[in-house]
Amino acid sequence: MKNSLKSLRSERGWSQNDLAQALGVSRQTVNAIENGRYDPSLPLAFAIARLFALGIEQIFDDEATQ
Repeated sequence: MKNSLKSLRSERGWSQNDLAQALGVSRQTVNAIENGRYDPSLPLAFAIARLFALGIEQIFDDEATQ
């Protein structure tokens, strides 16, 4: 699943570790999500959206709809 997590994180000057700590996950999980190797669970996707004050669909893009 495509996502804009890396750019959102970078815009705020956060490291992957900063984001991981804010979400309660590992840095490796953040890296895997950013690189499209791991699709987050629905609760984690909601937590990411809340953290960035955006809708899930503004962060994650289901490639199947394109």
